[in-house]
Amino acid sequence: MEVEVYNQQGKSIGSMELPKVFELPWNADLVHQVVTSQMANRRPVVAHAKGRGEVRGGGRKPWRQKGTGRARHGSIRSPIWKGGGVTHGPRKEKIFKRKINKKMAARALATVFAAKARDQELLVTEGLAFPKSKAKEAAKMFSHFAKVKAFRDIVGKEPRALVLLPGASPEMRRTLRNLPYLELVEARNVTAIDALNRRYIVAPKASIEILAKRLGS
Repeated sequence: MEVEVYNQQGKSIGSMELPKVFELPWNADLVHQVVTSQMANRRPVVAHAKGRGEVRGGGRKPWRQKGTGRARHGSIRSPIWKGGGVTHGPRKEKIFKRKINKKMAARALATVFAAKARDQELLVTEGLAFPKSKAKEAAKMFSHFAKVKAFRDIVGKEPRALVLLPGASPEMRRTLRNLPYLELVEARNVTAIDALNRRYIVAPKASIEILAKRLGS
């Protein structure tokens, strides 16, 4: 599959043959299984209700067992008391993680990228370089991309594009991180859920090569 390659002025400078791994057909079952597993693995476990052994108080019996006319109680920590422990509440010890096969994750990622390429939502650039790491220059570049018919709504007030960085470049991150319509991730770390969360994917040719090598092409 061939895709156009653009320079930073938004002009097409030729085409590039994508690796064969980007020609996979859509597999909804595989993508769903991988994405739901990745979402479960990212899920923070914060909900935690205190049981009767964790709440304060209850060191002594509220009143004597017999002779008061009231129901017998042994502790104010009981779940039937206000301020007592919670019965069957959420616990932070619960594990939501799911094991996922590495080959499945790689194939799902390749499937998503193939779909993006077919739908003209993959924007391949010659490279990314900005003089003096100016965010103003980066914004100007994306305004040029917005003039391309297939990417006319790439600029907005909310994240719409995922930028694949070829490496861990602090200068590049500082340049692009303040643009509200971008999300940044390194090509070696991108997942299927990252790609699906954004409509467009902006990838320099170097990132495509890193991704193809990672996916086994």
